[in-house]
Amino acid sequence: MLINRNTIYFTIMALLLIGVGLFQSWNVSLSILNLCLISAIMALGVNIQWGYAGLFNVGIMGFAALGGLAAVLVAMPPVEGAWSAGGWGAIGGLFLAFISITLAVITYQRMSAGRTRSILIIAICVIGFFITRSVFGPATHAIEDINPAKSGYLGGFGLPIVLSWPVGGVFAGIAAWVIGKITLGLRSDYLAIATLGISEIIIAVLKHEDWMTRGVKNVVGMPRPVPFEINLQTTEWFLNLSSTLGADPIGFSSIFVKICYACLFVTMLLIVLWLSETALKSPWGRMMRAIRDNEVSANAMGKNVTKRHLQVFVLGSVVVGLAGAMLTTLDGQLTPTSYQPLRFTFLIWVMVIVGGSGNNWGAVLGGFVIWFFWIEAEPLGLILMNAITSGMADDNSLKLHLIDSAAHMRLMTMGLILLLVLRFSPRGLLSLIHISEPTRLLSISYAVFCLK
Repeated sequence: MLINRNTIYFTIMALLLIGVGLFQSWNVSLSILNLCLISAIMALGVNIQWGYAGLFNVGIMGFAALGGLAAVLVAMPPVEGAWSAGGWGAIGGLFLAFISITLAVITYQRMSAGRTRSILIIAICVIGFFITRSVFGPATHAIEDINPAKSGYLGGFGLPIVLSWPVGGVFAGIAAWVIGKITLGLRSDYLAIATLGISEIIIAVLKHEDWMTRGVKNVVGMPRPVPFEINLQTTEWFLNLSSTLGADPIGFSSIFVKICYACLFVTMLLIVLWLSETALKSPWGRMMRAIRDNEVSANAMGKNVTKRHLQVFVLGSVVVGLAGAMLTTLDGQLTPTSYQPLRFTFLIWVMVIVGGSGNNWGAVLGGFVIWFFWIEAEPLGLILMNAITSGMADDNSLKLHLIDSAAHMRLMTMGLILLLVLRFSPRGLLSLIHISEPTRLLSISYAVFCLK
């Protein structure tokens, strides 16, 4: 029965994408498909944290942003003269900051509690801060002064951008380990607040550290793992293929590039899905579900709950970082201002809730459903408003207002989908576990936020 339901839902999703290709354009359909694939991978990462262990992470966009940063550092070519001007000084400043923090931690651990320890830790932090700034500040200013209109940052290593995908996962995993060591002892509501705040800090760093990411000026023109359209249009084999299919080479080149992206993303999705399913069905997965269902009993059986929570928190964040690097690869640029924690964190959580907590296939389905309607709600809303107001005069104020409001249909659609799923399928479309009452209340709160 479950297999049949999976087949039905994914078949409907495929038909919807085909319908967009037939009635709008195949370019739009393939663009939606690629973003659905990335969203599904990101939803899998959140499902690992929430569905496996019940960890409520609201810092999703911070980990995705670290994946985008990895794409820049790995794939962009180094800026000429940047390293000699201040690159090593910036690295040295970061190293001094690391040493200061390490000394403060060692002092805290080795000395007994008291005024002497507090004074010494404060002194280490203050002195370390000024020494770090004396090295780091001039170096970053020197980097940012190098042709700021076009570069003004260090650049990267000029490697194939596909290599940045696992590197993005590593970046997110390291950040998750540090965050987890600090926050996983907190209650779920405090954990959510802490991860949201840290996510905002990560994104703020990307926005303001121009020497690393160009800040709000964005990093554009990133390398691609697939051919450029203009190059395909002058390649003999592609022109022959277009002629055989009876297609216009200019339009077909864009479709061909999107198909190439889709093949790469499908491969990564299948790998992540296979690993997630293998982990879920393993003894480790059964242990995680036992901890999720009853931490007290699992702890009494000798399981280190905090350590396992840290494991699953890092694993889920690695998947989100991987998806973040893939998203930057698809966009072809890093835009720090596009990482909006409240909006897009909400979307990823809706994907997990709608698809079904604890079910990897449900997370994939939720990623497809939510992103499809997030994109298509506006054009469908415009069609609906035009149909409703077809009998009104063109200058009618109500008609103009309703047509102008079509852009807001996506917010109402998200809230409506979430409320309908919670009402008629509270476990999600493909869930294996029952949704908890706090999650139900949280989801309704999100829906109210979405309807504003």
